[in-house]
Amino acid sequence: MATSVQENLIKKNQEYASSFKEGDLALPPAKKYAVVTCMDARIHPPAAFGIALGDAHVIRNAGGSAREALRSLVISEQLLGTKEIVLIKHTGCGMLTFGNKDAHAVVKQALGAEAEKELEGLDFLPFGDLEQGVRDDVEFLRTSKVIPSGVAISGWVYEVETGKVREVK
Repeated sequence: MATSVQENLIKKNQEYASSFKEGDLALPPAKKYAVVTCMDARIHPPAAFGIALGDAHVIRNAGGSAREALRSLVISEQLLGTKEIVLIKHTGCGMLTFGNKDAHAVVKQALGAEAEKELEGLDFLPFGDLEQGVRDDVEFLRTSKVIPSGVAISGWVYEVETGKVREVK
């Protein structure tokens, strides 16, 4: 039996597919860039960042982590020809609210010692300062041996309260 989320997916997809006309877009992104941003449901990358279907790769994870996105960025750059990375973290991010020990303790309490053991050594990649987190991730990408030196990399903060972005230098 389908859940209400699954039923909504089916219904909304049927509506979307009934007028879909973008099936001939090329595999590589047309504007040759990748966006790394948070999975936070308050961020709508196409609307907030002006990304049309087919323009860019949008890589989302908890905290908009460059380290977690690295595999996808290598594929984007090396196999699909992107030449720029835009990293966007945001105000009010949950990753600002806990440390690794806290996350491991929550897993252990909620799911038990076996589950916690499965995550042993996992870095949840929290950060305590938003702008420094952006700078650290940009620096990580700039010094990574798997991101070519000619790739343009910039760091930004999206303000969930206003919808505005600001560059972090």
